Amino acid sequence: MLSAEERREIEAEFEHYPDKRALTIDAMKIVQKHRGWVSDEALKDISELLGVSVSELDSVATFYNLIFRKPVGRHVIMVCDSISCWTMGYDRVRDHLMNRLGVKMGETTPDGRFTLLPIVCLGTCDHAPAMLVDEDLHRDLDPEKIDSILEQYK
Repeated sequence: MLSAEERREIEAEFEHYPDKRALTIDAMKIVQKHRGWVSDEALKDISELLGVSVSELDSVATFYNLIFRKPVGRHVIMVCDSISCWTMGYDRVRDHLMNRLGVKMGETTPDGRFTLLPIVCLGTCDHAPAMLVDEDLHRDLDPEKIDSILEQYK
């Protein structure tokens, strides 16, 4: 069930679009902002509110990699795996993060602090390798820099 606040925020966006079905990503982002992820039940409620099928919403959510369809940690680390980042040391960054956090790509640390995910491109090829932690972009990564970055996120 959408909370009153979630519903109010989604409905406030109606005036910005000629067709409320165009709000699919925005509606899911609003729910995710409040809950951390978008459950099947939330998709059903958004579907009813926007007049879009649940399968259409799920297709959008699975295509758009910034919508999380299962619970994630307090902080989401997205490691760029573009060709530029691969060339500049993606495997070293990925391996260091997996060893430091004790998880594989796609997993969440046992304490719920971090979820580690790949992302196709962060658009900062001139400063590869790169990662996004929550909404913070970190570039020119090496293992030492990664360690100090992780300390910022409690």
